[in-house]
Amino acid sequence: MMKLPCQLIVWNVLPAIRAAIAEELNNMGVAQLEAARLLDMTPSAISQYLTGKRGYRIVFEGEVKESINRLAQDLKAGRVDDLASRICGICAQIREENQPGDACEREA
Repeated sequence: MMKLPCQLIVWNVLPAIRAAIAEELNNMGVAQLEAARLLDMTPSAISQYLTGKRGYRIVFEGEVKESINRLAQDLKAGRVDDLASRICGICAQIREENQPGDACEREA
């Protein structure tokens, strides 16, 4: 059965974005508890992202990676008013670049 693009985004792309943000926050020295607060998630979800149990299917590069890094920096600095719109912007950027296509197709 063919999976709809929206299914691939919800199951693969969004968790991968969250995992990449959590990883970047971790690399910047942000504690898991603080990362959970910043991303409005549970600490156990952050732990699962960092250990590769969730959100590990896509590796981002180029401009998408830069956008994720900027978002993590802005989160740490307290400069994010609307996290959902920032994540949606990254998702739109991925769709424009069609970046997750190959990775999502392998998972389908």
